[in-house]
Amino acid sequence: MAVLVTGGAGYIGSHTALALCDRGEKVVVLDDLSSGFDWAVPPAAELVVGDVSDQALVSQLIVEHGITEIVHFAARILVQESVGDPLRYYLGNTVKTRALLETALAHGVTRLIFSSTAAVYGEAQVEIIPEDQPTAPINPYGRSKLMSEWMLADVARAHGLAYVVLRYFNVAGADPAGRAGETRRVATHLVKVASEAASGVRPGVEIFGTDYPTRDGSCIRDYVHVSDLASAHVAALDHLRAGGANLTLNCGYGRGFSVKEVVDVVKRVSGVDFPVKLSGRRAGDPACLVGAADRIRTELGWTPQLDDLETIVRHALGWEERLASRNARVK
Repeated sequence: MAVLVTGGAGYIGSHTALALCDRGEKVVVLDDLSSGFDWAVPPAAELVVGDVSDQALVSQLIVEHGITEIVHFAARILVQESVGDPLRYYLGNTVKTRALLETALAHGVTRLIFSSTAAVYGEAQVEIIPEDQPTAPINPYGRSKLMSEWMLADVARAHGLAYVVLRYFNVAGADPAGRAGETRRVATHLVKVASEAASGVRPGVEIFGTDYPTRDGSCIRDYVHVSDLASAHVAALDHLRAGGANLTLNCGYGRGFSVKEVVDVVKRVSGVDFPVKLSGRRAGDPACLVGAADRIRTELGWTPQLDDLETIVRHALGWEERLASRNARVK
């Protein structure tokens, strides 16, 4: 028996694979390495390079490894890119998820955890967003994920699929022990970008939008530590194995920080006063995304251990130091 982790060579996927391996699970990672890295996969997991929509390959993995559950991360995640190239996102996030579901059901795999996003809410009209808030995504990324959520619900009614959807807010930080972290060819997440600026990897940080209806004019987001998010996936897996009901849950801490506040924390923790450029708004960015966090704690018994912005930033900065050291050795 094994767990298939799609996109397990990426940021959140590799941390979740690590959490599963830490407790002795047999983990198979399927990743096309278009944005992930083979060295990010935990040594205890088996990496297979391939596409989640390759039904012959997924069938082979399910049979050979005795796959009983799937944790599905593989996706495209850049909001601005989705606005410019929507068909790429509907293919990568919706069409390929449909193919994965069809293959899983054909082989009797009926437990799945799905990586979704707070982008499904769009411009919410409440300060703290509950799961029953109407979904109204304002970009193709959010719509492509919401369509996959609809598919899961329909398949569950028709075929008995058991699932947990986790709607992430802003994920940041790195494994406290330094075994994993955020590595991207082009960084877009704020804590990562600011940590790179503090580490000298980039010349500074650009803040997009200073005229939002927020306390300081910049966007507000709910920042969740990636290791806490990984533990939520483990809790979701246990929930499904115990016969728990299908769930759609926010994954956040229930409070938000503005872009300017995050930049200030990175400067303070790092001790580096890097340049900051103020620019206009980007297409597809809502002013505020903060998720109600009560339901996930109640339903999954999830207890975050790293709910602190300075801790998140310290771990992100520590990962940048490890990346610099690794890159120096590779050279």
